[in-house]
Amino acid sequence: MRLLLIGYGRMGKLVHQLSGSFGCEVADRLDIDTNVGGTGITEKRVQGIDVAIDFSTADAVVDNLPRLAQLGINVVVGTTGWQANEQAMRTVATDAGIGVVAAANFSLGVNLFLALTERAAELFQPRPEFGAWIHEIHHAAKVDAPSGTALALQTTMQQHGYSNQIDMASTRAGSAPGSHAVGFDGPVESIVLKHSTRDRATFARGALEAARWVKGKAGWFSMRDVLELN
Repeated sequence: MRLLLIGYGRMGKLVHQLSGSFGCEVADRLDIDTNVGGTGITEKRVQGIDVAIDFSTADAVVDNLPRLAQLGINVVVGTTGWQANEQAMRTVATDAGIGVVAAANFSLGVNLFLALTERAAELFQPRPEFGAWIHEIHHAAKVDAPSGTALALQTTMQQHGYSNQIDMASTRAGSAPGSHAVGFDGPVESIVLKHSTRDRATFARGALEAARWVKGKAGWFSMRDVLELN
C-alpha cells in the first residue's frame, strides 16, 4: 500500500519509520517548503497513491484536503485545530466521494478510553452527588489547552447524557507525551479513569491502522469506525 505523507515533522517521521511494519510504503512526502498552500499536491505526485496521511498544520488542512479530494485520494487527517472548518471539509469529501478518517487522537488506547468514558457518563448522569472532572497533562511545547482529546472527552460525556458541570484542567510541563484522566468524586468516594501515553509512536501506529482501513472506502469516519466501536 502506497502512502503520501503531508507534513514531515515529528509525527510524519514516526509514520515513515513505522510504515513498513504495517505493510505500507511511503511513496512520497511533502513538507512546509514543498507544499505551500497545497500546491505540492498534483496529479503527477499522487499517481499510484492509495492514501494520504496529513500531519501538517491546522491552516494547511483546509488547502490540502480539497486538493486531495479533487484528485480522488483518500486521506487520514491527524492534524488538530481546524475543526471550525470541519463541516466545509465534510462537504468537500462527500461531493468528491473520497474516504476520510479524522480524529483528535489516533491512539488506539485513547479511543477505547473514550468508549469507556461514554459508558461512565451514562452511569453517573442520574447521580448528582458525584461531581465530574477532566485533567490532562502534555509537554511544555504543546500550544493548545485544553487538548483536542480532553475536549473530545467532554463532548462525549455530554452527548451521552451527562448534563452536570464538568471541571476541566490542563497542565503543560516537561516532555510528557500525554495523560488524560476523567474522574467522578462523591461525598465519600472517587472513581478515576486514566490513560497515559508512554511513546508518541502510538499516534503514528493508529494513523497507519486508519490508513489501511480507509483504503477503498468512501465517507467521513472517526477512529470509532476503524475500531468498529459504533
